[in-house]
Amino acid sequence: MVAAAPPIRRALISVSDKTGLVSFAEALVSRGVALISTGGTARTLAEAGLAVTEVAEVTGSPEMLDGRVKTLHPAIHGGLLARRDREDHRAALAEHGIDEIDLLVCNLYPFAATVASGAGRADCVENIDIGGVALIRAAAKNHDCVAVVTEPGQYDALLAELARDGGVGEAMRRALAAKAFALTASYDAAIAAWMSREEQIEFPARVVFAGELVEVTRYGENLHQAGAVYRTGELRPGVATARLLQGKDMSYNNFADADAAFELAAEFRERPAVVIAKHANPCGVANGASLAAAWRRALACDPVSAFGGIVAVNRPLDVPTAEEIAKIFVEVVIAPGIDDAAADIFARRSQLRLLIAGAMPDPTAGGMAFRSLAGGILVQGRDNAVARPADLKTVTGRTPTEAEIADLIFADTVAKHVKSNAIVFAKNGATVGIGAGQPSRVDSAKIAVAKAAGMQKAAGLAESPVKGAVMASDAFFPFADGLEVGIAAGITAVIQPGGSRRDAEVIAAADKAGIAMVVTGTRHFRH
Repeated sequence: MVAAAPPIRRALISVSDKTGLVSFAEALVSRGVALISTGGTARTLAEAGLAVTEVAEVTGSPEMLDGRVKTLHPAIHGGLLARRDREDHRAALAEHGIDEIDLLVCNLYPFAATVASGAGRADCVENIDIGGVALIRAAAKNHDCVAVVTEPGQYDALLAELARDGGVGEAMRRALAAKAFALTASYDAAIAAWMSREEQIEFPARVVFAGELVEVTRYGENLHQAGAVYRTGELRPGVATARLLQGKDMSYNNFADADAAFELAAEFRERPAVVIAKHANPCGVANGASLAAAWRRALACDPVSAFGGIVAVNRPLDVPTAEEIAKIFVEVVIAPGIDDAAADIFARRSQLRLLIAGAMPDPTAGGMAFRSLAGGILVQGRDNAVARPADLKTVTGRTPTEAEIADLIFADTVAKHVKSNAIVFAKNGATVGIGAGQPSRVDSAKIAVAKAAGMQKAAGLAESPVKGAVMASDAFFPFADGLEVGIAAGITAVIQPGGSRRDAEVIAAADKAGIAMVVTGTRHFRH
């Protein structure tokens, strides 16, 4: 194998994204590089006064089928794929009058952008690139001899290497080839995913996951682990696409926690809502007449855990809310937007990371969720089930009041985003106690009561905030004991999926206590 590339004498340029193209091509020409090109790219170069040879002149065949066939020809692919260190390859080129191509500059039809624009099926299909993918793969395969550039962001580095070394070194050619193959793989993955959606194939026989590197984090969950975040093609506002307005770079855990908080905040669309999260679990959630009011109520639930937490809101940040949040130390604040005056307030807390997502995700939208396994990946649909009053079935003698129903749905929504086993106490559109992630549901209930006791002490309340509150469980009560913890604390109503073999025992305990119970039929495990 050759250790260094021969001088770049001939370049094939065929691009959809023409950013920086002319200046890059001018720099190549100034180094004596001959240009060949296709269609619109050739016109752009010619209009800039550059000498360029049309691909049709090289192949002796015109572009055909509305441009579907342009570069699929031995005169092009032979020039890209021929090994310079093989005499038989060089002889074959000479026999067929084919010249070597030392540099390929190519990017692909904007398929993903076309899909995202809402274009019809025919337009999407026409934006599936064939010739470009073949060119890139050919050049990348022959990276020992050919450099392949697939995005304008690579122009400057390549020109710098040419200026310094007179050619493109082995390390750069290999790195460019790796990026090229990643590009074609992700491009095909986007097409395959789109076709599966079009044909309503929920779980295709083969699935490819593709993402674009956003950043490498300082470490993963722990200091000894590496970490990074990638952006997929999913059009869902969130932490992966949000703009970091201020603060240090996000950590791996910041991304995970902010995502959990923002997805929960998105569940509440009718009123301003605030979520405070810690270690991917909410520790305070509230609705309010304003964001500032919701913040105060969410903070009251667990002010100790809120320290160093993640804050997510479902409305653009305003001055009163910014002033309130800035009073304590939080790691990250994520919002759909922010006004300038509120941004100025946060700017005084330079260590605080402020993310602006531009919009809220749709909690009812479909989509897939993924989790790695040893040797595999678990895939499931996103939990987009939302309880509504009409979905609730009362199973006790007492029927919940309208106010209780509103709190029951609020609590059930929060429980959906709490690690199982999950117990949530809520009152007047705010959490007053959350128990998360325990192997025993009764232990989660006891933790939620203990958290409420902490709220009572911090606020100087005369009685536990659980008295008069409602209770939500993410899954059925296997025994009555978990429910009885809530009853002893003073709840008036409970919401749960139902479906336990001991439902009758659990319902009897509720009736004995005179509380209302509704079942949803929908479990919300979160592991």
